[in-house]
Amino acid sequence: MTDPADSRTVPVRILVCDDHVVVRAGLLALLDSAPGIEVVGEAGTGEEALALAARLAPDVVLMDLQLGEGIDGVETTRRLTATAGSRRAPYVLVLTTFDTDADITRAIEAGATGYLLKAERPEELFAAIHAAAQGRTALSAPVASRVMANMRSPRPTLTDREHDILAQLATGLGNREIARALFISEATVKTHLRRIYDKLGVDTRAGAVAVAKERRLLP
Repeated sequence: MTDPADSRTVPVRILVCDDHVVVRAGLLALLDSAPGIEVVGEAGTGEEALALAARLAPDVVLMDLQLGEGIDGVETTRRLTATAGSRRAPYVLVLTTFDTDADITRAIEAGATGYLLKAERPEELFAAIHAAAQGRTALSAPVASRVMANMRSPRPTLTDREHDILAQLATGLGNREIARALFISEATVKTHLRRIYDKLGVDTRAGAVAVAKERRLLP
């Protein structure tokens, strides 16, 4: 990434969405020192971010993925970008600690313009914000490497429900417990498990969890 300072006379208007008050405070203090960036609002939930974005019309929403109760960052991103082509539809730049293939794929499919990890240096974050405001893709180096690796050797694509079941499986739950946790029938769990096994090229529960961890398919 390049130096975030550019020739813009109008600052990039930012809305920060993160459910941790301390993290938001740190980001606000950091962005306050950034050239050409103006924070116009902060949100602690996805619902609050949607309401503020509609009222404040930010250029970029800095979005965490895990937002506690309510809709998560992926669904918030999907709703924010659903009005593509609208003047008021902001670009979404994900800023998170989560770097699994599943998280990256879901965020990009939801419409995120960029995906950064919170371990980035401040200047990298500033540059990514300016890039996102221009509609250019901004990815942390580890994320970009993983995206390229997946393009060369595509990972198996699991449905949202299969991800849910795989996550439950990783906790050690049996079929009956998974069915109760997800409010589906035990037969449905078995059907999804067969599909998961086929996609991952395994034939046991332990094998499915091992491969999922190896390929970073679990949150």
